[in-house]
Amino acid sequence: MNRFTLTIAAAASALAFATSAFAGDQYVDQTGFAVSGYDVVAYFSLPSNPVGTAQTAGVPGKASITADYNGATFAFATEENRDTFLADPAKYAPQYDGHCAYGVAKGGKVPGNPNLWRIVDDKLYLNITDVVVGFWEEDIPGNLTLSESNWVSIDPEPASTNPIPKFTSAAPES
Repeated sequence: MNRFTLTIAAAASALAFATSAFAGDQYVDQTGFAVSGYDVVAYFSLPSNPVGTAQTAGVPGKASITADYNGATFAFATEENRDTFLADPAKYAPQYDGHCAYGVAKGGKVPGNPNLWRIVDDKLYLNITDVVVGFWEEDIPGNLTLSESNWVSIDPEPASTNPIPKFTSAAPES
């Protein structure tokens, strides 16, 4: 390796370390799992209902089929889904570390409910309550613009420790 290559490699490593050192944690509820123990890969094969209508419930993962990512344990319904996740975890992990997309648009970290989800531009977004879903869906592109702008400053903050209102996880399964 020449000096230029070593300098570039060192700079890339420093940047990766700095970015991970300041990244926030996944939201993890009382289940001890990210996304309340639901299978994040499964969302991408569920039917997506039109805006303004409720989505299909998420798929519970199994406590015996897991993978770690971003400081949290994710559960999966199948080994195939786990392996798919491991091949590209950033593609399947929920945006904003599993926090509510509308909450991030408004400038804070609140929990995301795994049954209040939507795939937009091949990314998984969660919201906290049915009412919040309505607000978020009034202007998804505008809310995503706000969320992306706000996330830069709130990502390093600690993950929410609040429970998801009116939600008890059926996951992960034994």
